[in-house]
Amino acid sequence: MSIIIRDLYLLNKRTHTFHMSTPCIFCSPSPDKTLFSNTYAYCRFDDYPVTPGHLLIIPYRHIISFFDATNAEQAAMMDLVRSGKKYLDGNYHPRGYNIAINDGEVAGQTVMHLHIHLIPRYPGDMEDPKSWIHSVLHVSEKMLNEKESPEKTVVSGKM
Repeated sequence: MSIIIRDLYLLNKRTHTFHMSTPCIFCSPSPDKTLFSNTYAYCRFDDYPVTPGHLLIIPYRHIISFFDATNAEQAAMMDLVRSGKKYLDGNYHPRGYNIAINDGEVAGQTVMHLHIHLIPRYPGDMEDPKSWIHSVLHVSEKMLNEKESPEKTVVSGKM
């Protein structure tokens, strides 16, 4: 049974890429750029790294959203996140990580093929690491101040 599922998966992977009007940069991974792989996904360095060692974890099947990935694909990608962390710990020695998915154009996704960013973080690589996501999303200073204020209250899910 698993061989049939694997064959259907590979058929879907191959046929889906042929229907695209422009080639997807993630659909045909270069073996020399692939660090790790498993049945459903592969891991490579980002061509435009935020920090040294910035990795991408990418499913072989061309899907746009994390929510369209099967449970098996999601699990396979998370396995590669763990493998990537182990690799980065041994070779780059970061002190922390950001794990990010930009899901959809309005969320900042620029390549419409699902991918997970594994970004190693180092002391001093950013002035205020606590607010990195807010600065990326251009969240107002007022919101950041309210978030850290002890007198904030939450009513009906709003601050």
